[in-house]
Amino acid sequence: MDRTEFSQARKIMNRTQRQMATLLGTSIKAIHSYEQGWRSIPVHVERQIYFLLSRMRDQKGGKSCWVAKRCPPERKIRCPAWEFRSGNLCWFINGTICEGVAQSTWKEKMKICRSCEVFAPLLLQSGNSPSAEQGHG
Repeated sequence: MDRTEFSQARKIMNRTQRQMATLLGTSIKAIHSYEQGWRSIPVHVERQIYFLLSRMRDQKGGKSCWVAKRCPPERKIRCPAWEFRSGNLCWFINGTICEGVAQSTWKEKMKICRSCEVFAPLLLQSGNSPSAEQGHG
């Protein structure tokens, strides 16, 4: 997640910088730093933002990842997304078996998730993807 996507997520959530700091359990100075690009957004903050966006978007009707990806039974039984029945919150769990292998880092996982039909709707606002022009951060 880069500074533009962070700022857009805050706006989607309709929060001021101060409210966002409270919501994320951090300082307003940290929020300023994220939005100015002076500090990189920590993984735990990125995950929390995506989780909150997922709850706002109410994805109850979304397909479970193993259905959307048509995972064979031998892959499903090794995957934490299936084990914990995470459904469309698969992106939140590290170690999922996406593209046939578990990714070793959050950054690698997010590269895959950003183009996945399960996760990508979180990035959309009014038909636009806030991350489309920014690369993977």
